[in-house]
Amino acid sequence: MKKKIVSMLLVAAMVASMAVGCGSKNDSGNSDTKSDKGESITFMAPDWAIPSDDQLDEFTKETGIEVEVSEVGWDDIREKLATAATGNKNVADVVEVDWSWVGEFKAAGWLEPLKISDADKEDFLTLDTFTVDDEILALPYSNDYRIAYYNKDQFAKAGINEAPKTYAEVLEDAKALKASGVDYPLAMSMNAEEKAATGLMWTAFQMDGVVWNDDGTFNKDAIMDALNYYQEVLDADLVAPEDKTASGMEAYMRICSGTASFLVGPTMFVSKTQNPDDSAVVGQVEPILAPAKKTMALPEALGVTSTSENKEAAQKFVEWYTSADMQKELNETLGSLPTRSSVLKELVDDGTIANAGAMLEASELIASPFPNGVPAYYAEMSSAMYNAINKMALGELTPEKAYEEMSSALDKLLKEQ
Repeated sequence: MKKKIVSMLLVAAMVASMAVGCGSKNDSGNSDTKSDKGESITFMAPDWAIPSDDQLDEFTKETGIEVEVSEVGWDDIREKLATAATGNKNVADVVEVDWSWVGEFKAAGWLEPLKISDADKEDFLTLDTFTVDDEILALPYSNDYRIAYYNKDQFAKAGINEAPKTYAEVLEDAKALKASGVDYPLAMSMNAEEKAATGLMWTAFQMDGVVWNDDGTFNKDAIMDALNYYQEVLDADLVAPEDKTASGMEAYMRICSGTASFLVGPTMFVSKTQNPDDSAVVGQVEPILAPAKKTMALPEALGVTSTSENKEAAQKFVEWYTSADMQKELNETLGSLPTRSSVLKELVDDGTIANAGAMLEASELIASPFPNGVPAYYAEMSSAMYNAINKMALGELTPEKAYEEMSSALDKLLKEQ
């Protein structure tokens, strides 16, 4: 049975008024270890990760474990975990774990290490992102890696017969596209937000195969190569002025409006570019390999909290949720891109994922740019990166000064560890 909780505070209030005869929740936020029919766990995640009632009922039938769902905004999950941990309380047994939270959650001791088979380790495409010091802290359920998209019609009109294979070719082709009438052919996020930081990360990673040194400092050559590329793009006026101030998603969506001809971005645009509700260029945009030997993923995962009193049942839920069969179901019901290579291949091969282009080939290039795992100070480092990028985009910093600003901020963070 699925018991859906929209607000943890609301639940706490309800429990306070129904303390007698109600074992669903208590006012501390801890879930009881048993329900009337067996074990019970709580699952806290954003709306895009919530299975259907029928799917959760099937899990209960298979295992005897009931699931209480707490649907929480993505931005609120970290805060709720931190607040609960301060009081040594358990906010949920199973929680959403974003790729960028791994280092922080590991340092805080909020996640219970998971055990999985060697075969599963091989099958999960982005497991390294959630592995720190040889401990698996969460299992990925939704994939999102970086591939490229090009408008083949616009390229052909500009006299370009092949997709670019290097960033130097991207730059050359973009200038030809601009001359052919596409005012701002490159869609890039340069606003002061997270997508600008991750954009610089994957550009450096794709260009040089490295972003950070083993000691946690920036690899200066790689970052400078990416920043100099950005400057060349800006000097040639190849990105729209609004890309410097609008959200990253708005910048990406220009590939769908036809105002941009080339994008390195999320895998979701495989379907978005072909959906008439989202795209004005259906049939024109093809997913291709990014100009790289490696590509970066930004996946979502599920983990078991270290404060859970139902760890065994919680791990069973995580294993069920991320199983091959459920990945197929969740692709259909939630649109989640499978994180298992076997499932991704099956859905591409049978046509379930249409217009796949280079998706499979690109998935084999996924690697983590973090030599020691995502650091606990990721949020502060990312902020320094995207603010410097935005200043450069607005003409306030040169690439050299942008690097100095980012690097000095990172050096300070490293000294504080």
